[in-house]
Amino acid sequence: MLRNYLKIALRNLLKHKSFSFINIAGVAIGLACFLMLSLYVKDELSYDRHHANADRIYRLARTFLSKDGTESLRLGHAAPPFGPLVKQDFPEVEQVVRLLEVDALVKYGEKTFNEENMFAAEANVFKVFTFDVTQGNPDKALENPFSIMFSRPMAEKYFGNENPIGKIVRLDNQFDYTITGIFEPLPNQSHFHPNFLVSFSTLNDNRVYGAEGLRTNWGNNSFSTFLLLPKNYDPQKLIKAFPAFQNRRIDPKASTYSVLNLMKLTDIHLYSHLDSEIEANGDIQYVYLFSAIAIFILVIACINYMNLATARSAMRAKEVGMRKVIGAVRHQLIRQFLSESILLVAVSLLFAIVLVMVCLPFMNDFTQKQLSFQSLMDPVFLSIVVGITLFTGLAAGSYPAFFMTSFQPLSVFKGKIASALKNGNLRQVLVVTQFAIAVALIISTAVVYNQMRYIRNYKLGYSKDQVLLLRAGSDSATNYESMKQQLKANSNITEVGRSSRIPSGRLLDSWDAYVMKGDSMAPTDVTIKSLSVDEDFIPAYEIEMAAGRNFSRAFSTDKTNGFILNETAVKLLGWKTPADAVGNRFGYGNIRGQIIGVTKDYHFESLHQKVAPIAMFAQQDRMGWMSVHVSGGNIKAALAHIESVWQTQFPDRPFAYEFLDQKFGQLYAREQTQQLLFGIFAGIAIFISCLGLLGLSMFMAEIRTKEIGVRKVLGASVTSLVILLSNDFLKLVLIAIVIASPIAWYAMNTWLQDFAYHTEINWWVFASAALISILIALFTVSFQSIKAALMNPVRSLKSE
Repeated sequence: MLRNYLKIALRNLLKHKSFSFINIAGVAIGLACFLMLSLYVKDELSYDRHHANADRIYRLARTFLSKDGTESLRLGHAAPPFGPLVKQDFPEVEQVVRLLEVDALVKYGEKTFNEENMFAAEANVFKVFTFDVTQGNPDKALENPFSIMFSRPMAEKYFGNENPIGKIVRLDNQFDYTITGIFEPLPNQSHFHPNFLVSFSTLNDNRVYGAEGLRTNWGNNSFSTFLLLPKNYDPQKLIKAFPAFQNRRIDPKASTYSVLNLMKLTDIHLYSHLDSEIEANGDIQYVYLFSAIAIFILVIACINYMNLATARSAMRAKEVGMRKVIGAVRHQLIRQFLSESILLVAVSLLFAIVLVMVCLPFMNDFTQKQLSFQSLMDPVFLSIVVGITLFTGLAAGSYPAFFMTSFQPLSVFKGKIASALKNGNLRQVLVVTQFAIAVALIISTAVVYNQMRYIRNYKLGYSKDQVLLLRAGSDSATNYESMKQQLKANSNITEVGRSSRIPSGRLLDSWDAYVMKGDSMAPTDVTIKSLSVDEDFIPAYEIEMAAGRNFSRAFSTDKTNGFILNETAVKLLGWKTPADAVGNRFGYGNIRGQIIGVTKDYHFESLHQKVAPIAMFAQQDRMGWMSVHVSGGNIKAALAHIESVWQTQFPDRPFAYEFLDQKFGQLYAREQTQQLLFGIFAGIAIFISCLGLLGLSMFMAEIRTKEIGVRKVLGASVTSLVILLSNDFLKLVLIAIVIASPIAWYAMNTWLQDFAYHTEINWWVFASAALISILIALFTVSFQSIKAALMNPVRSLKSE
């Protein structure tokens, strides 16, 4: 019997090639999108789960509070004393490990590279995290100072096929480190990716930290601190005990300005969006979004099948009637139609797999992931795919199967079924549903595009174009002036400035500092970010002064006690105008001095954050960045000159640079990817919806052949017939627009709140989406309508 069902199903697919192609194409594209987005979601949900103790590892986070109790700074890092003290005060904690991210110049022989993703790690790091150590003893590799472990790719980069164990490398042209182990890189699905691990005990001899600083420095919150808790241990017990712990270990009022919290390792990638993270994280909202898009597109594909299968019922009604007359029972007919549906979806799945194989490399390019087709072969995922395929086949074919088998033979032979199908209410609801989804995606795409354009054109308060960034290091101060003069000797270079940080990065507070103002220099309750700059930083970025003056070499005191604030800081400190602030006494931490100028506000950080209050001063030993403003004349020649000067001043350092506008664009890479995905999948949703409209218009023209012929004989024009045949579909599209618009407005208005500065959702966005939808639907329907209207009425009436 099953063989017979499949034979009839295949015969029907081949007999009606146009409808079969439309159905298979729609379902295949829908399944392909579903599979690719499922791979994306699966990848996002698998972060950090490769660690054997993933469910027991928690990260210690520290949040600072203003005096009014509001959060002023949320850090995914903590001060160095927390780690060992937590282990002492809470013996139930099995392990505590600290990591400190550092950048260093690594040299071996003639090979020298500026390296990132280097971490100072405590010796017990391998008892907490799961690393695949291929060479060396993980229990002892990081015990001794000046020990370093390389990831396999880094070992191959420096040593090729040589055995690196025991070899000596030099860091920052100062210290020699012994290689004690090699480890495999952590998977892509990790919230941090170390290329090197340096023994944490080395920091005891470090000029910045030192053994005393590691024990007592509560202001340097740069250390990632992870706790391994016992099985089935409730982390809330620790969180509740943290206030008393801080009051006991730091000072009696520590819990009033500092809050400690724990976050599960496997939650960091999707749920942690703090002011300091090791790497940029994902967002659970995008997982929900792409899951919804995957389901929506699959639903649209199923709706197409249900619509077309129900529409084709008129052509098969007599078949159903004849089968019932000669003895077929209803459940047999239901199986027949469901087998056809499952066969069509199975064929569609094969085409969908081919589409996934072709499109996955492009998906990887703009998501910056390494999604693999092999993931589909995972037994669990494969079983889900098979289940989804069967469910899709049953869901798409269920209504047509039960609807068609409910026909009474007498009604079929009297021709009452065709008129019922012609005005199917369910089919109209399904068309409205699929176009509402498509219209909502079009509106969302337009809003995301407008926001990205708004960001690109937003006046940041400084010039970001053609500013070249060099990371020279804080030890570059000795030869900076000489280097600057050599750089400016080239006519293509207008300014060269130095700073502790560069725009597009986050500004952090110095938590061992207090902000003071006025003659009494009493501490204030405001939080202000700090930025160390030289006299050329403000001119290099073309930042405008609101009052006072810039730092100047003519005033020697500027380098020791001069301050420049921005307008936001002035307002926060209580001065009415920038001019009121100039000349007043001001202090930041242990620096006491005078406000010499106020800049206009500029967006140092991304537009996700409001303009931060900033205090600028000129501490020379903190300036590790150089900003070179290049004119538009000859950038290539300017780059060659900069490289030549760099090699003269820093012969032991490789020349590496980046442009600020590119770095600025990286702040919104996630939104740019979202914009592209919205556009692609909105287009796919529209395309699948149009396939359904095309199939339905073909069906409607077919069952109205006699009506069209009669109207043409009575003098109806081709235009009036096209309008007649298109009118019903356009009404459904208009209803879909009315339904989709408020839903899309709510969703995108919520998304825009993530930006401190954002565009408004204007009426023309909805008008444009409506016009696009109507034109697409009209074009799709008119294609078949014109064909039907041009048909010779003699042939249509004769056939009737």
